[in-house]
Amino acid sequence: MSAALRLTAVLLWLAAACLLRLMLGDPLLLAGDIILGLTGDAPGVRFILVESRLPAVAVGVLAGAALGASGTLFQTLLRNPLAAPDVVGVSYGASAAAVVGMSVFALQGPALSAVAVLGGLASALLVMWVARGGTTQFVLVGIAVAAALQAVVNFLLTRSDARTAQDLLHWLVGSLASASWERAGVLALCLLGLAPAAALVIRPLSSLELGEDAATSLGTRVGTARVAVVLVAVALSAVAIAVTGPLAFVAFLSGPLARLLLPGRRALGLTLAAAAAVGAALTVTADLTPLPAGVITGLLGAPFLLWMLTRKDSSL
Repeated sequence: MSAALRLTAVLLWLAAACLLRLMLGDPLLLAGDIILGLTGDAPGVRFILVESRLPAVAVGVLAGAALGASGTLFQTLLRNPLAAPDVVGVSYGASAAAVVGMSVFALQGPALSAVAVLGGLASALLVMWVARGGTTQFVLVGIAVAAALQAVVNFLLTRSDARTAQDLLHWLVGSLASASWERAGVLALCLLGLAPAAALVIRPLSSLELGEDAATSLGTRVGTARVAVVLVAVALSAVAIAVTGPLAFVAFLSGPLARLLLPGRRALGLTLAAAAAVGAALTVTADLTPLPAGVITGLLGAPFLLWMLTRKDSSL
């Protein structure tokens, strides 16, 4: 099967997941009902679609695409398919900052999202400073920082009252339940600003794939390029986590699945676009059940991680 057909299959998967997300729920809607609702001939259905289901689809697509692209940037930079925001501490940095904001300062809405983004960036900068640019050290330090931040989160959960703890746990699982047009708009604006930045780092990242010596000979400033890629990847994941919470394994799964769909040597830009599409499809698909989307992505990601760990060749 050609690469074009494989990408088309992913887009069809995404379209089918979006349609099912609009149909499923209480009440169950048929395709004809959705058409009537969107054209204004069924005001009740239109209200359900516009106020609840369409925002969830929009947030799911945007957040999933951001996480998929972020994970692929990390994995390409570190040349390790196990590297992802979930692993190197970014997700826990955003989560810990959000938990502090909710439990200590009672933050909500845009303020909470901003704090989560800053937390993700701060944890990434800490990991970069401690690791001093080493690829293996980056992953190991990220795991250590993530463990420390998880301990902070657990401590704050034990010190919170029952209602606050319930709100914190719901956010920490990762969910599209609180999706709204406001959040979708903020996420869309952030991604519009980050998309050009991601496009700019593709060329230096492609040279870094060849090794530091080859990248230097091609005129790439290795240190600057590495920092730029990490900052773009962190920003992509942090803005998504700030809206949905940490959707487990979406960033981790999207890159390897995209490379399985596009075997052989492919342009990095194409792989990045495929990973974004896979991330969007995974997120919307995970939201089709009554369970929070983060629970479903965790169930899907854990077996895949075990499979990758047991492979003799860990590169995809």
